[in-house]
Parts: sequence; structure tokens; C-alpha cells
Amino acid sequence: MPRPARLRPSDVVRVGGAGLRARPLRVVLSALGIAIGIAAMTAVVGVSASSRSELDRQLAELGTNLLTVSPGTRLGGGAASLPPESVDMIARVGPVRQVAAAGEIPDAKVYRNDRVPSVESGGLTVRAATLDLPAAVGVQVADGTWLNAATARYPAAVLGATTARQLGLSPGTRVWAAGQWFTVVGVLAPAALAPELDSATLVGWPVAQTHLDFDGHPTTVYTRTADDAVEPVRAVLAATANPSAPGEVLVSRPSDALAARQATDRAFTGLLLGLGAVALLVGGVGVANTMVISVLERRAEIGLRRSLGATRGQVRGQFVVESLLLSLIGGVCGVVVGIGVTGGYAGFQEWPVVVPVWVSGGGVVVTLVVGAVAGLYPAVRAARLSPTEALAV
Repeated sequence: MPRPARLRPSDVVRVGGAGLRARPLRVVLSALGIAIGIAAMTAVVGVSASSRSELDRQLAELGTNLLTVSPGTRLGGGAASLPPESVDMIARVGPVRQVAAAGEIPDAKVYRNDRVPSVESGGLTVRAATLDLPAAVGVQVADGTWLNAATARYPAAVLGATTARQLGLSPGTRVWAAGQWFTVVGVLAPAALAPELDSATLVGWPVAQTHLDFDGHPTTVYTRTADDAVEPVRAVLAATANPSAPGEVLVSRPSDALAARQATDRAFTGLLLGLGAVALLVGGVGVANTMVISVLERRAEIGLRRSLGATRGQVRGQFVVESLLLSLIGGVCGVVVGIGVTGGYAGFQEWPVVVPVWVSGGGVVVTLVVGAVAGLYPAVRAARLSPTEALAV
């Protein structure tokens, strides 16, 4: 009995590709399901990785060694306060490198001019600030200049980023703050680690005490420490700032909020990946359905090949290859679309574009696995058809 001819791998691929070329519209629609799932998963991971990269860049630029000290609540109820000398006492702690303070002035509101109704303050506040505030917080002056020893004694002000945008003011103009005019000398860039400064109008400590009835009690003390001494300094800040009542002092690390946001992003990414996996599963079902219908429609072809000497294994291999090629087309297209979406969104947000290599390679591997699983049953079913049964249809 003659042995059946063996097909080379290239021959199997050509035979499988011929089946796809004969039905282009069905191929496109079936591959679309795979492409959507892989594109969703690639884009979700890529956008998340780009966001984390931007967050890591911000943390590296701003530093994680900033601690803030603020008043808490008294034991008997009511708001506590920090003593005026708390800034000097914190500065004497050995590992502390920089100390600055800001003090909110109660009932002092900010308006574009003196004609705006008092109820329309927009939540903008007035804060007294020490001269070394930008360096300690890590915020840049976007326009104009910061306060100096001279302007801190006169009605001069620096606007936070939100305040300047909301009021539409720039250096050289005037702002109506706490019932009097202040000349705007600068505008700050957004303060990632001190967002309360964005909606503030900052004036010098001396002018706040002489013209605005500021009591000299800081509401926030910003402390930069040595990188390797953050936790030890954090442990002693409360007692240092207010030795008589350390329990009424709150100490926080602003970078913790950014780290928490990163953890939230990871959880959200997991949810979106789950949705992408569902889309991929639906695409796999679509491939399986396409291959089952293809077997039913091509029974005559299968019978002819069997009668000409094709073995069950060759027929089975043909349909498995068709399924793999169909899934591969969808997977590659999905990876390309996912990378494109990641690049577009990251560029719009001005983030670095980061698409992990394992995502691109893993996406293609996953599609091949899906294709193999989806095409296995139709391939086995095709191989079981006898030549006489197939040709009788």
C-alpha cells in the first residue's frame, strides 16, 4: 500500500491561507473580534504604564522627602494651631534641609476687582508665605518673580496657578485681596505636592501681619529632609512643632497621595484588562464559529482531498492553520491599534509613551493560543469526515 505524501509546513500554510483568501469578508469580521480584544488589552496596559512612568518622573523630580506639618484638632474639640516659633524649631532638627511655611488668613478672600460681589469668591484664599516656600515645596514660578525681602513688606502678591487662571490675571496687574489692592508680581506653576497653593494668593509674612491682621500662626509647614531620614524626622516632627501638645499636630507626606493614586490606577487597570479578556473571548468564539461554518460549507472539498490521498492529520492541520492565521491577523492588527491608541493618548497628556515589550509579544502569543483552541474542534470534525460521506453531500 503506497504511503501518503507528506506536506511540508510551507505547503500546510499555503493550503490554510487559500481557505482564508476565498472568504475575505468573513475573515475580516472574524479577525475584528480578536483585534478588538488585543487592542483593548494593549492600550490599557500601555496607557497605564505611560501614566506610571509620568508619575515616577514627577516623584523623581519633586522628591519624596517632603513632609508637611499642619494643626489638627484639640482634645476638647475645635481647631488647634501651630505656635509661631514652630518653623524655627523644626529647622533645628539635624536631617532637615529646608523649612518654609504658609499661613491662611481667615475670612480673607480674593477677587479680580473691588466690584465683584463678596459671595463670588470662587473658593480662592489669601495666605502669608515665607520667602523660601518655592524651594521647599518644589514649585516653579511660571511667570514673573517670587517675593523677596523688599516686596514681602509691601502689597505685592504671587498667584497660584488656579487663581491666575480663574481671575485671568498676570504679573503687572492688580488683585483685590482681603479688602485692598495688591500688585501681582508673579504666577506659580501647578504645585503637585501642595495643591492648596494653586488656589491661593500668596503675600509676604510681614505685610500680612501689618496690613491683614495675620496672627503669625502657620497653617502648613513644609519640611525637606535628607532622603534617608524621612521616617525618623517624621516621627519627631509633631513633638518638635508643638512640644506642649504633639497630639494636636498632623504630619503627612504629600508623595504618599501620588503613590496612592498609582495603586488606584493599578486596580483600575486590572478591571479594564478583565474587560479586554472578555472581548478576546468573544473574538475566540467568533473564530470557532467561522471555522465550524467553514467545515460545513467545504465538506465537498474535504471529501475530494481525502479521496485524492490526504490523511486525517493533513486535513486536521489545514483547518488548525486556518484558525491560527485568522487569529494571528486579528492579533497583529490589535497590537498595532493598541500601540497607536497608547501613543496618541500619552502624547495628548504629554506623558512618555511606554508599551511594555511583553504586552506586544504576549498579545500575539495569546491570539495564537486562542486560535488553536478555537480551531481544534472544527479541525477534528473535518478530519473525521469520510470521503464517501463528504462527497455525497
